[in-house]
Amino acid sequence: MSEKKNPNTGGAIIGLLVAIGAIWYFFGGGLEKQTAKDLNKIEQQVAADAVKQYEIAKRSGTAIDAYVHAGLVAAAYLQAQDESNYRKWKAIEKQEATRAGVPTE
Repeated sequence: MSEKKNPNTGGAIIGLLVAIGAIWYFFGGGLEKQTAKDLNKIEQQVAADAVKQYEIAKRSGTAIDAYVHAGLVAAAYLQAQDESNYRKWKAIEKQEATRAGVPTE
């Protein structure tokens, strides 16, 4: 008499492996790492959008508009924890303040 293997055994093993993988991903930090990566990408996009808005304000707005938007760009880079761009935009903000006649320090 020959033994018959249960055809559901293969599906059960695959299901078990998928469940173990999902548990490892969610509880092993995979989800947190992906979330942090996505958040960083969003923060960089916000900063890039702020730069575009500054450029529009500089072309079409007043000196005060350019000054304010330069400050918003600096704040966006601060939020993104991008120190080099933050410093660069703080310097631009200061230049725009001088151009707009706003006293600095």
